[in-house]
Amino acid sequence: MLKGQQSWVFTNRPMITSTGVTGGPFEANGNLAEDFDRLYEDLWLEQDSYEKAQRVLLEDAIDIALKKANLNKEQIDFLFAGDLINQITPSSFAARTAQIPYFGLFGACSTSMEGLALASFVINNQGAKKVLTGASSHNAATEKQFRYPTEYGGQKPPTAQWTVTGAGVALVQENQPGQKNPVITSATIGKVVDMGLSDPFNMGGAMAPAAADTITAHFRDLEIDPSHYDLIITGDLGRIGHDTLAELLKKSGLNIQKGQLADCGLLIYKEDQPVQAGASGAGCSATVLYGHLLNQLKQGKYKRILLAATGALLSPLSFQQKESIPCIAHAVAIEMNN
Repeated sequence: MLKGQQSWVFTNRPMITSTGVTGGPFEANGNLAEDFDRLYEDLWLEQDSYEKAQRVLLEDAIDIALKKANLNKEQIDFLFAGDLINQITPSSFAARTAQIPYFGLFGACSTSMEGLALASFVINNQGAKKVLTGASSHNAATEKQFRYPTEYGGQKPPTAQWTVTGAGVALVQENQPGQKNPVITSATIGKVVDMGLSDPFNMGGAMAPAAADTITAHFRDLEIDPSHYDLIITGDLGRIGHDTLAELLKKSGLNIQKGQLADCGLLIYKEDQPVQAGASGAGCSATVLYGHLLNQLKQGKYKRILLAATGALLSPLSFQQKESIPCIAHAVAIEMNN
């Protein structure tokens, strides 16, 4: 059901019945290590390239989600997945392994919620019964593509962020009354917002206006107040973007209480980890949502959350051609099944 200009309300309340969350050694030393299903001791994952290692992160997350649900790959209708690396090859190669009908997505770091929104739409409208959706990133692979290989040891400014090494996958299927699982109630699809910023070391500042635009649209379309949610959390704005977003939302007139607004990129790592302004990457919101946040929903800490994942839609080529950074955010509302 379309509500307003850019939101869907899922009247059939598609359900997240299982998840798979994988991470690297840096994540194993972070705040949310207990919320990962599998953590690896090194960045290589027994592969000969970081890009291949990222593929394994997603493949393993898919396998974990299926094992938890006691399902095999043949029982899944579609796979929605994406990442940041050259033509989303880690996701496409993982789909080659999975042999599940596949939609490859690119929304940069917003891909996790782009996939969850689309999976929920398909399930809600009876286009499928079971859909896997997820996103992944790898610190060394992403740094190599968008900035410079980590082996160079280049200095970064305080506004820079640390790409998460991890993958998060969710199994979305038709609602099963009586089951205490998280359900997806609505989604707001973002517009591309470009404020003219071009610094690839300040992604949070570039993406914050897109997050504000989508969050504002969500409450306008659904005609609800921010108090409807216990938590409104962005994907990976980091400290710079999080503070900017808070100012933009205040100017828009939204009454969001102190402590109600959070960011996945500020949750995943500890204060003493050298991540500059916080975490980023397509795997950031995917791992934090499908691990930590869903666990907190199940434990009763939250009843309803809204996650707006943000993405910077640049490429190495667009940066070399001195283009500014177009950004987007997609928001998905999740709550526990009644």
